[in-house]
Parts: sequence; C-alpha cells; structure tokens
Amino acid sequence: MLFLFQLPEDVLYLILSYLDSKSLSSLSQVCKKIYHFTSRDAVWRRIAKHCINTGITRQGTDLFPRIPLKDRVKVSQNWCRGRCRRETVLKWKFNLLPWLQLDSSVLYLSQAADIGAYQLRADGGGLQRKPLAVFSGHQEDVCRFVLTDSHLISAGGDGKIILHQRRSSFSVEYCAHNQEVNCVDSRGGVIVSGSRDRTARVWSLSSNRLGECLHTIPTLDRVWSVAISPSQSSFVTGTACCGHVAPLRIWDLESCQLLSCLGNDFRRGAGVLDITYESASTLLSCGYDTYIRYWDIRASSEKCVMEWEEPHDSALYCIQSDGNHMIASGSSYYGVVRLWDKRQTRCLQTFSLSSPTSSPVYCLRFNTTHLYAALATGLYALDFKRPESRGRK
Repeated sequence: MLFLFQLPEDVLYLILSYLDSKSLSSLSQVCKKIYHFTSRDAVWRRIAKHCINTGITRQGTDLFPRIPLKDRVKVSQNWCRGRCRRETVLKWKFNLLPWLQLDSSVLYLSQAADIGAYQLRADGGGLQRKPLAVFSGHQEDVCRFVLTDSHLISAGGDGKIILHQRRSSFSVEYCAHNQEVNCVDSRGGVIVSGSRDRTARVWSLSSNRLGECLHTIPTLDRVWSVAISPSQSSFVTGTACCGHVAPLRIWDLESCQLLSCLGNDFRRGAGVLDITYESASTLLSCGYDTYIRYWDIRASSEKCVMEWEEPHDSALYCIQSDGNHMIASGSSYYGVVRLWDKRQTRCLQTFSLSSPTSSPVYCLRFNTTHLYAALATGLYALDFKRPESRGRK
C-alpha cells in the first residue's frame, strides 16, 4: 500500500478521486502518512462539491476555507439524514416578528425595535446571553435588516431606514416611506427598500450623498421582498400579487427601468415573501402560494427552471441556499423547517420547532454545522455537528 504514496501527487490525487467518502475514511486508517495525505482538502473537494451544505458553491468557491473539507463532508451526512441536536436558544414573553443575519461567529437578531449582536459560543450552537452590541432607533418593530462590511441597515414599521455603523455608535436615520418598510437590501454603495406604500426606492450609501433617494419606483402593489443582484447591475422586487402586475420584476439598478417580469402563472394573492440570489443570473423565490421557485434568467423569464411545493400547503416565509445543492425553507405553521436537495423533487428532511403552539418561521440562517430559526416565540438552533444519540427519544 505504501508504494502507492510514492507516486507523484497529481497522479495520486487522480487515483483517490475514484474513491467515495467511506472508502477514503477506511484508507486513512492504514497509517499516519496515509491519514495526513487523505485529510487534505484537495482529496475531498470533488466529494464535497456533490454533498449538501459543505460550503462549496456551484461556482467552486469555498465559503468556509478554515474548516477541513473532510470534517464538512462528515457533518453533511448528518444534514442528509436529519440527525441533529435541537436547542431553544432564546425565548421571549410576547410574540415577535424577528429577523436574523449570521456573520461568521456573530448572530444578529431583531427583537421588536432593537437588533442585538450575539456572540456564538465557541462550542457552537448557543449564544452568549449578553449581546455584544444593541442597535436601536426605530419607534416600531424592525421588519428587516441587512449587513454590509461596514453598516447594519434596518427597515422599520415606522417608515424609517436607519444606517448603523457596525463598529461604532454612529447612526443615521431618515424617513424612507409613507408606510412600513417591509424589506431592504444593500450592495455596491446603494440601498434598495420596499414598502407597503407600493413603492420601491434606491438610496445612496456613499459618504457625500448618504441617505439621498436616487429613484422612486411605483410598483402598483405592496412590496414584500427585494434583492440586489451580485453583479450590482439590477435588483428584483417581490410584491403581494393583489393587482394586475407580475409579483416578480427585475429593474435596472442605475436607471430603475423595468427589465423583465419573471413568470406568468402566479395566481392572485401569491405574494413573494423572500428572494435570494445564487449568482448574477440565478435566484430563488418563495411566498404565499407554497412554492419554492428557481429562476435562471439566461434560460427564460417566462417560467422557472425548477420548483418545489411545500407538502402541507403552507405559505413559505423564508428561504436560504448553500449556493449549491441545498435549500432550507421556513413554513407558516408549527415552526416547520424543511431541507431540500435540488436534485430531488421531494423534501429531504423536516423539523417541527413549535408544537403545539403554531408559529411561522419568520427567518432562518445556517452555516455548515448549525441552523438557526426565528419564530414568534423564540430562537431555535439545530446542531448537526453534535447530533443526539440514536437511542435518545
């Protein structure tokens, strides 16, 4: 066996590429030399790209380069099998409409009018009980917020947008809309907001024009979700679908001219509650009509290229993608979180986080080891790195 490892490394990588994860794990137990060689990321990259939620995107980017791929492939098997440890991280006394953002080892959580930045424990899963920082300023509940490298940008039910500097106490607020600001996104020095007042607006984030409204777009319908393309050339709005306009529309970011409408078979009331881009030309949407839709605007704007239906006919409040094969969705009843593999038509795994009290999953975020879900009653975590033992009820 050792003579095999006297071959040139490129030849050895080619030979090992024919092995699956189980065979590689068995081979690594032969001796220390083989163990160290087969633990390299280069050996596991091909396998990791075909697994769910390993941090390898469809474009080949590694989102978590500091974590060995071998370990991520092992945890991926727990995601596939639904093996995890459940934890109630935070509970609150009154029902809320919370929102989440996850940035490395810090979880940002909105609770009513405040947003807390919570340090994740070193062992993963739970939070340090005292937040690192609290971002305030809204007179009513925070509806959505987004993170940039330097700012936390929040949108509230008071019609305001507030720009908080993440590493100082400086903040700027301005009246953005006549009614609640339901959604907000930011890339490349601009902010896009959407409101119940049936408009979407583009704002400058540059220091010399901070808070200046660059464009106002009459959407003719309530705006529930917005997302800026990674190319920073366009953005998409998701509306309530209560009028005679398409609920998914793509706009030029500079001129704010309508570029295209996505889909033509939405039924009335099929509002789009969440949108996420995977690349400049592909995005996912979900909403009241119980479908997750995958759009590739290079192929067609008339019809999505793939779709998955929520099996219990529940509205879908939120989605997140691993950038490759996995989607996680949050349903409107009983805190149901579902994992989907795009290569399959049926749901991969289901987790119910609020029984018997029914609550939507308003927002969810995940990394390679944990999934966090924000419900009306509290914050929940699923730990896939250290799952419960199989014999435990």
